[in-house]
Amino acid sequence: MDERLKSNRTMWNALVGPHVKSEFYDVAGFKAGKDWLRPLEIEEMGDVAGKSLLHLQCHFGQDTISWGRRGAKATGADFSGEAIKEANKLSRETGVKANFICSDIFALPEKLDEKFDIVYTSYGVIGWLPDINRWGEIVAHFLKPGGFFYIAEIHPLLFAMGEKAEGGLRIMTSYFSKGEPERYEGGADYASEFTHDLTSYEWQFTVGEVVTALCRAGLSIQYLHEFPVCCYRGRPDMYQDNNGWWRLAGDKVPLTFSIKAVK
Repeated sequence: MDERLKSNRTMWNALVGPHVKSEFYDVAGFKAGKDWLRPLEIEEMGDVAGKSLLHLQCHFGQDTISWGRRGAKATGADFSGEAIKEANKLSRETGVKANFICSDIFALPEKLDEKFDIVYTSYGVIGWLPDINRWGEIVAHFLKPGGFFYIAEIHPLLFAMGEKAEGGLRIMTSYFSKGEPERYEGGADYASEFTHDLTSYEWQFTVGEVVTALCRAGLSIQYLHEFPVCCYRGRPDMYQDNNGWWRLAGDKVPLTFSIKAVK
């Protein structure tokens, strides 16, 4: 495994415990039946009952189990061993059957010999991948002919705006990929009070690069949608609407995108 991915895995292993205990993930509510999925992906994915579904970068499995609750035959994969342990525990405690595999996404074809009706991933996943074209190939590899891939993801334009902007919306860094990842030394967790001094690496890809990677892998793009809402408070000047989305005043820029692609 790439040494940068090993560093990221160490960080994500450390984050699992705080996330399971956090209000953000509300595991107690989830166990009691709260739906972790958002109306966006529920509507765009449609009926999944009876379909096989592979969830890439599943963290500790709330999305995976949520699709299982909706009747999918769900499998989740993540490179964090701690996340997979919690995912299996959550599956047992909710009584929702799901299969979980601990694997780096690029090594997954060596550990999973199966094709799926649906490959799914969501929110905060693309930036942890060093090779977007290889990612597209992995997605296509696991799809059955006629199956579809779906992603709902934070729009990379949000990261170009940075954490703060004086005097309204301003682009503070380049939207375009830099080739090499940004290196971070420690920081605050997005979902809890946990802070750490671990090293992590994040890559940036444009929406065009994501679409192109899927096309190069032989998939047919059905749609690309963009929305002026975000799943978390990515900037201090965001406000939360009545549906739980975070927004910027005026809804002037996209903060989330979704793609459906068919094999």
